[in-house]
Amino acid sequence: MWAVARLAPGLQFAFEWNLAPAVVIAVIGLAIDVAGLVEFRKARTTMNPMRPDAASALVRGGVFRWTRNPMYLGMATVLLGWAIYLAHPLSLLGIPCFVAYLNRFQIAPEERVLERRFGAQFLAYRESVRRWL
Repeated sequence: MWAVARLAPGLQFAFEWNLAPAVVIAVIGLAIDVAGLVEFRKARTTMNPMRPDAASALVRGGVFRWTRNPMYLGMATVLLGWAIYLAHPLSLLGIPCFVAYLNRFQIAPEERVLERRFGAQFLAYRESVRRWL
């Protein structure tokens, strides 16, 4: 996002008050991340996104009642804060690229593993809680 903003500096907004909203949004993103990590910790299951097969519990409480992927949602929210800080319209493209990449290469494989591991329990959860929001 930073590189895209630097490649076309003429498109940058003259946005003098971008720091405060950028920080607030980034802090909200970090809070969403931490809320997800806390729920994983309470459930005593893996937090490693590269090892969904090591999951010992299907976490459905806390922030997981609203989103199946709070840590990824938190990261996307931090990116939104970064884009606001950069004050460049093209930097906003990083967010849908991030989401598309995660959907295809991280979340879909994770969900296949969780479906095999938790079966009907995961399918019911997937039907009742959205992937992002």
